[in-house]
Amino acid sequence: MATVTRLFDSHTEALDAVAELEAAGVSHDKISIVSNNTDNWHSGSAGGSEGPLGDRNGDGENDVADGAGKGATTGGVLGAGAGILAGLGMLAIPGLGPVVAAGWLASTAVGAAVGAAAGGATGGLLGALKEAGHSDDEANVYSEGVRRGGTLVSVKADGDEKERFEAILQGRRGYDSSARGDAYRQTGWSGFDAGAQPYTSEEINRERGLYR
Repeated sequence: MATVTRLFDSHTEALDAVAELEAAGVSHDKISIVSNNTDNWHSGSAGGSEGPLGDRNGDGENDVADGAGKGATTGGVLGAGAGILAGLGMLAIPGLGPVVAAGWLASTAVGAAVGAAAGGATGGLLGALKEAGHSDDEANVYSEGVRRGGTLVSVKADGDEKERFEAILQGRRGYDSSARGDAYRQTGWSGFDAGAQPYTSEEINRERGLYR
């Protein structure tokens, strides 16, 4: 089974891509979304109800995802509901700052972060993307893309589904790692650093403006 992943500069475009995948009959357990939430576009509720990793206290504090260890205990319920977007919830993933996520990639990323903290392999989103079959370069670019304000949509593809899913994501303005990686490297970037400071809202707005 192949994994098709694309980076979106706008979370709105990414949500539209997910909706199109679902409308095309792709099952929810094959789809995943990980989105930067520095600008607080998602406040912890989806479809009029609280996401499984959302704000339990009503005070803006994320009491189950202030660290990857806590998030891992609830990763199994990501994606529950009528559609994958009904399962959106807030997480803390090292190197990315606040993110909104749902689906198998988010659960894997949280588990990888916990494993790395315990002395395991590369953790967080970078480790999850590698585990999903992406090359080291692809995983670094896609992780950096989320850090810079982007949204990842990943879908598991059987056989000839790969080209069909690629067409859907590209049609919604999803970028593969090669084009965006070249742009990052022109500024001196060499790889994703989980220890780097997350981008601020101002930095993210400036970054998004480069690709409009």
